[in-house]
Amino acid sequence: MRSLEAVRTELLAPLTPLPSEIVPLAEASGRVVAEAPHATTDVPPADNVAMDGYAVRAADLVEVPRRLEVVGRVAPGEHFVKAIQTGQAVRVFTGAPLPPGADAVLMQEDTVVSETPGTIVAQDKVKPWENVRFRGEDVSAKSPLVGAGIRLGPAQLGLLGAAGVSSIRVYRRPRIGILITGSELVPPGQPLQPGQIYESNGIMLAELIRSVGAEVVQFPTVRDQPELLEASLRHAWPSVDLLVTSGGASVGEPDLVRSCIAQLGATVWDGEVSLKPGKPFFSAGWNGRRLTGLPGNPVSAFVTAVLLVLPAVRRLQGLAAEGPPTTPGILTETMTNGDSRRHFVRVATDSAGHVRSSGVQASHRLSSLSSADGLVEVPPKSTLAAGTTISVIRW
Repeated sequence: MRSLEAVRTELLAPLTPLPSEIVPLAEASGRVVAEAPHATTDVPPADNVAMDGYAVRAADLVEVPRRLEVVGRVAPGEHFVKAIQTGQAVRVFTGAPLPPGADAVLMQEDTVVSETPGTIVAQDKVKPWENVRFRGEDVSAKSPLVGAGIRLGPAQLGLLGAAGVSSIRVYRRPRIGILITGSELVPPGQPLQPGQIYESNGIMLAELIRSVGAEVVQFPTVRDQPELLEASLRHAWPSVDLLVTSGGASVGEPDLVRSCIAQLGATVWDGEVSLKPGKPFFSAGWNGRRLTGLPGNPVSAFVTAVLLVLPAVRRLQGLAAEGPPTTPGILTETMTNGDSRRHFVRVATDSAGHVRSSGVQASHRLSSLSSADGLVEVPPKSTLAAGTTISVIRW
């Protein structure tokens, strides 16, 4: 059996990021940056007010209380033209441009309305530039905003919008095909005949792959018949950037996917992977496109997809971080692996970071997978004691 790392390296080696394209910012969520964008303006574009109150000259409030003449009012989107003179104040609101001549903002809580119309009484001192946001203090014009290889989320899109970026160059979204095989499979909702089971890997894998920002194409489920399998492969494979099959990945008599792929003239990289669940796995290449062959057992398919398929998708996306995300946790129970293969245990994590097994670990048990939010690797022939700090693999 081959190591997970060797199989992953072999799978990823020929893959490169897809061509880039320019998209409007409103359509860039989840996309990966191909070319770092630069700010078109300072953020903020002018000195502005950090809270509701009065724009003042700090030197006027060396001694308080002090009566000030209110000579105007400025809200966000407005602009005060005249310069504030000694003994004057301007009513301002959070986000408004700082009026010329002012060098501080006195909070409204530190003032009282004077008996004299058009005036206030300042009850507290302010330091120069107190409660003022400076032009460009967040971002300077022409500075890079988000580096290449970064996935765009809400925070990054907000920064780009604030800096005046209206479109951005990103890598094309990968088209990932899913082809499920098995004569025993029928769609949910149809009556089951003896020997049949409902097909569930397709929707499971599709949603897993969509969750990392890829476009998914689901092809019709194929029975275990060589002529049908070969025809489906010829149709599906050229139309996608990566084809993912599930079922027929082992070496039993009904497992025909490898031989059908070879009939196309494709190169097949065999080799069972030293991991549990998910030992049956293969990859193939044909006319410059790759295929991954996942097991048919649902949990095995899911785990190999997390550990092998998603890194391939991230490579096609141009993502800098190709490996699965991880978070630290603390085991609340002992986990033992008596096998010679690495065991990736389905786990559930509570809000305090305590990690436990999510249930029975058999490769067909979807109930424990549905209760899991991560995987913990237990090395071969080893035990992780309760209280051990571990890394939880997420998806």
